[in-house]
Amino acid sequence: MDFDFNLILVPATLIFFGLWLLDKLVLKQRASKGKGKGNENFIITWAYDFWPVLAVVLVLRSFLFEPFNIPSDSMVPTLETGDYILVNKFQYGVRLPIVNTKVIDVGEPQRGDVAVFKYPENPKISYIKRIIGLPGDHIEFDRGQLMINGQKVQQVPTEFSREKDILDTPKSIYYTETMGTHQHLVRLLEGQNTLVSAFNYAQSKKDLPYVATANERFVKSNGQSWEVTVPQGHYFAMGDNRDQSADSRFWGFVPEQNLTGHATYIWMHKEPGLHLPSFGRNGSIN
Repeated sequence: MDFDFNLILVPATLIFFGLWLLDKLVLKQRASKGKGKGNENFIITWAYDFWPVLAVVLVLRSFLFEPFNIPSDSMVPTLETGDYILVNKFQYGVRLPIVNTKVIDVGEPQRGDVAVFKYPENPKISYIKRIIGLPGDHIEFDRGQLMINGQKVQQVPTEFSREKDILDTPKSIYYTETMGTHQHLVRLLEGQNTLVSAFNYAQSKKDLPYVATANERFVKSNGQSWEVTVPQGHYFAMGDNRDQSADSRFWGFVPEQNLTGHATYIWMHKEPGLHLPSFGRNGSIN
């Protein structure tokens, strides 16, 4: 999710609106050329035809719902590469397009929400992860067990299979996790540890996870345990594919001003290449 379509949509809408307004107030080609449409300059025709449509699309995308495509497996099994989703843009507050400044405070993320946000290290890129920690939350991870504010997050081993898992080494293991009002599947890798594999991944990038480098209390048992407190105005996010997700463990907290919206619905899926879209995965995102 690397490109913000509003960078094209907003200027195009403003340009066509400006041409429409110019004709209405100054040029008056449509009003003075007999039957109107078809008798004025083609640019004026385009302005009358396109700016209302573009304005409607802009309002829908900027303030109501925006489509996104999932480009990676970091949210497996909740979201698969090739899923097309709808993101509720107003649930976390009404924001201006492009600058993303909140102008109306409607609501805040809830623990367990799947959220789209601008990647803190490069706001031109959009990320999608699950909100694990809210402002002020104390998050601990101890040998596979996630805890929030001293309470264990419930994880129940669950039978689940994906066609792609057959080729996986190591083997995929699934748990049903309950977080707030959300109940969803998370994927781990057999013989791995959510932080150990995180270390391996980070070391391959010649770096350490954020929780190791930015928090003094990262001290326990060979990197198998960590804890962090989420500052005010920020969120801690992780992928459901816990052993294969570059998330807040690597690059830090999500600032509130980076939030885009709440991912709510899968409306289509398309495999890469010359494959037809399918609709078997359609449904709400838990």
